[in-house]
Amino acid sequence: MNQQPIRSQQPTHGGCVLYRETPSQTAGPYVHIGLALDVAGIPLRDEEIWSRLATPEADGELIEVVGTVIDGNGDLVRDAFLEAWQADAHGEFQPDYDLAKPFNSFGRTATTAEAGSEWSFTTVKPGRVPGANGQPMAPHINLAIFARGINVHLQTRLYFDDEGEANAVCPVLGAIESPARRQTLIARREEGDNGTPRYRLDIRLQGDGETVFFEF
Repeated sequence: MNQQPIRSQQPTHGGCVLYRETPSQTAGPYVHIGLALDVAGIPLRDEEIWSRLATPEADGELIEVVGTVIDGNGDLVRDAFLEAWQADAHGEFQPDYDLAKPFNSFGRTATTAEAGSEWSFTTVKPGRVPGANGQPMAPHINLAIFARGINVHLQTRLYFDDEGEANAVCPVLGAIESPARRQTLIARREEGDNGTPRYRLDIRLQGDGETVFFEF
């Protein structure tokens, strides 16, 4: 889809008329209507792809990842929508989604006006997967961010602060020259509910401490 503003074919005062973007050209809040029914206040379907990627029966360490989305003014974005894609505990991606499986590589979540506008996923800590030239990447979760005013979704990654050795040799993290910029991708471990480890990553869209975004 062409993301450029639509221009009139009829010249006006020697130039083109620049029209405002249409709903099909912006991500939010329309994305919630079809993909985040509970957040949009719409009855749920029998099967939903949502924020639980893993059950306690899945191999590996069950964890929770949480965070916020912050705009360039430092304000919380309360209607952001996120998608996650990650390997399982053995470093393998699971392309076939099935709610009956203990683990799926894909999930969705959203921020809301409640609970501090946090997004969250329940999953397992991913294993290492091969990167450039076969060099293993550090354990990570790929994140896509959709929000009002973002025409093309943003792509970033969540790494783990207790994987320092793997992070130090990760070819993707190493491609980011600034150590301070690398830190915008590192989730901090904290105590979660019921003994489940929790990792926190706040995503900053612009301004000081802006998160590193990728083009894949």
